[in-house]
Amino acid sequence: MNLQQQYQKEIQSVLQKELGISNVMAVPKLVKIVVNVGLGEALSDSKVLDKVCQQITVVTGQKPIVTRAKQAISAFKLRAGDKVGVKVTLRGKRMYDFFQKLVSIGLPRLRDFRGIPKESFDGRGNYSLGLQEQTVFPEIDFGQIDKMRGLEITFVTSARNNEYAFALLTHLGLPFAKEGQEKR
Repeated sequence: MNLQQQYQKEIQSVLQKELGISNVMAVPKLVKIVVNVGLGEALSDSKVLDKVCQQITVVTGQKPIVTRAKQAISAFKLRAGDKVGVKVTLRGKRMYDFFQKLVSIGLPRLRDFRGIPKESFDGRGNYSLGLQEQTVFPEIDFGQIDKMRGLEITFVTSARNNEYAFALLTHLGLPFAKEGQEKR
């Protein structure tokens, strides 16, 4: 049974009872996962975008789109419209597959991993997680990596507040750090 089926059959009813929600449609759920990689060095080397696009495609199973600068910043020699990163928005089956891969394979491969911090909620039920290196995913070939790059993963939920989102992500299997165990 995959995570999506497990949510529909088990987790949804547990959350409904735990949070005291009367309507099953008001139970929080995972809406989408956004994987973002910022590439400042793409301004000087355009081949970087192709390499990172290929790596993110292998990890997520979906081709990323190229993000562009919204405004010019002269101190960084950045013009409006320059390519500065890539992002992927995952929904449905791919979203749940990526979530399972991240929780069961990616996060345990982090060095000195004791759980993810609880402080990264935005107040509206969304959670952002930053990874310092893309090599936590086993699909990426070490021979093709020219530089370690970080990526940001945002879990967008239908929860109204942080408490509901925390309950949802905990039941889905995201390993939050215990009190006093946060990595410093």
